[in-house]
Amino acid sequence: MNRKVKPLIGVSLVLILSIITISSLTPQGVTPLGIQVGEKAPMFEAITLSGEPFNLKEATSSGPVVVVFYRGQWCPICNKHLSNLQDSLSLILDLGAQVVAISPERPELLHETADLTGAEFTLVYDEGYKISDAYGVTFTPNRFKKFIYNTFMRASLRSAHSDDTQRLPVPATYVINKSGQIIWRQFDTDYYNRSSVKEIINALN
Repeated sequence: MNRKVKPLIGVSLVLILSIITISSLTPQGVTPLGIQVGEKAPMFEAITLSGEPFNLKEATSSGPVVVVFYRGQWCPICNKHLSNLQDSLSLILDLGAQVVAISPERPELLHETADLTGAEFTLVYDEGYKISDAYGVTFTPNRFKKFIYNTFMRASLRSAHSDDTQRLPVPATYVINKSGQIIWRQFDTDYYNRSSVKEIINALN
């Protein structure tokens, strides 16, 4: 091979990898911002893991509610986050609060989340992204990320969700008081960054 060609190939590979990396970090469409601290939390009713209805208005009437959005049972970071919440769940319950975790995955997949994380708190199905849309956390992954999720992480976003848009929620956490007001949130479009139990407990105190 011509010596002049080798550097060109190297540069081309670097450029291709750079483009792939940048595209994988860029969400498709408008970047979600989420509703803010101080705003009234959108009330909702949704079906739980056990097939029972969960009503946020009724839940907040008895105490604070910690609302956690997660992507699905295929997401190892989500599973670790929910497992951490379960490990310290008693500390949250002792403060009179309850935890509800929300995913666009169908109810049968909520069972897989429970099995993988040991979650004993409420898991609900966000059919049609109604809840995540109301909270302003829904986004559409770019094509490269969809490929990674569906091919290598076996997310099967089309069949797992209620439609074929393959949208996902930013894995945000909201703490809602008895008045239905958001008193704290953790919101980061970098899905590696999640709320900690310590932060949640501080918000509840």
